[in-house]
Amino acid sequence: MAPMLFSPLDLRGVRLKNRIVLAPMLTYAAEHGRISDWHLAHLGKFAVGGVGLVFMESTKVDPRGCTTIRDAGLWKDDFIEPLRRVTDFIKAQGAVPGIQLSHSGRKARHSVPWEGRAPLLQAVNVEDGGEWDLIGPSAAPHAEGYPVPRELTSGEIKDLIGTWGQAADRARRAGFDVIELHAAHGYLIHEFLSPDANRRTDAYGGSFANRIRFAVEVVDEVRRYWPDEKPLFVRISSVDDMGWTIEDSVALARVLKAHGVDVIDCSSGGIGSHTLDAAQPPDYGYQVPFAERIRTGADIITMAVGLIIHADQAESILNEGRADLVALGRELLHNPNWSIDAAQKLGYMPSSAGIPEAYGYWLDKRSASGFAGKPSTWQRGI
Repeated sequence: MAPMLFSPLDLRGVRLKNRIVLAPMLTYAAEHGRISDWHLAHLGKFAVGGVGLVFMESTKVDPRGCTTIRDAGLWKDDFIEPLRRVTDFIKAQGAVPGIQLSHSGRKARHSVPWEGRAPLLQAVNVEDGGEWDLIGPSAAPHAEGYPVPRELTSGEIKDLIGTWGQAADRARRAGFDVIELHAAHGYLIHEFLSPDANRRTDAYGGSFANRIRFAVEVVDEVRRYWPDEKPLFVRISSVDDMGWTIEDSVALARVLKAHGVDVIDCSSGGIGSHTLDAAQPPDYGYQVPFAERIRTGADIITMAVGLIIHADQAESILNEGRADLVALGRELLHNPNWSIDAAQKLGYMPSSAGIPEAYGYWLDKRSASGFAGKPSTWQRGI
């Protein structure tokens, strides 16, 4: 019997061969929003390594929403064909290609991380070199020392919602089978959700129902363009230490499910300048309790993320019903063949785990040879 980690999961009309997901990870390698062979090589190796669902990094629906000038974009048709090369390759390896659509809102306009990730007080935008218009739900900066965004008008909000729908249609044409909307980490949708960042007094601010309106309308707009047979994920900050609670997340998840969302990706923090529970270093699976609470409270499929590192750790999360999918980020950067490693540690043959034949055949042959040693990454338990 296959470990649960390697059991398939059907989401609408899409089947994931296993429960292992590459979390969306920014690489800051695009040029004016356009991806390159870097992204093909970067994402392709995870599909070859056996990941079931491979997410393209946070991809912006609007050039104003780029965190840096090196963000990937999907605000125009010119970006479709390079992305199509990536999705074709991922599918050829038996994996499912996904894409995270995002807008950074008031957290846009920064230098890249290895240059300090500092806010740029004046900068030209990614698209055409014109003024970079920093926008948000309210004229409230992310933190002290950050620039003040321009508050969106109600008409601009409607126009911005439309850009999400257009980006979803481009994602469809680019060959993606899963979309995730980024509503976490202090970016635009999260800003609307937050009672700290959202100080509006119109239909998009104030009450819980008003603050979630933008998120719901984005979901509805995306669902207008995204085929019924394809699943829709939403990443949320389950808690953020700035007024948003796990109970709020459960309530939001219930609403989003009713509007066509299939999976909640359960992260945390990001709305303010401080790190969630900064006094306590994070431990293995520190966000798994959020996925468990939302899964049971909202009766929705959840994805756990955050320091999920070992095979038996991931297997236990699934077996205990704490989440339905596990997403790995930096651990997959460390070992792109984590899925192969996990299969062997759980006593499962790589070929049975859906590893491409060009790898699986040789790994199975070594296993069948009677060799008694262990792979270099071998470790039992945490």
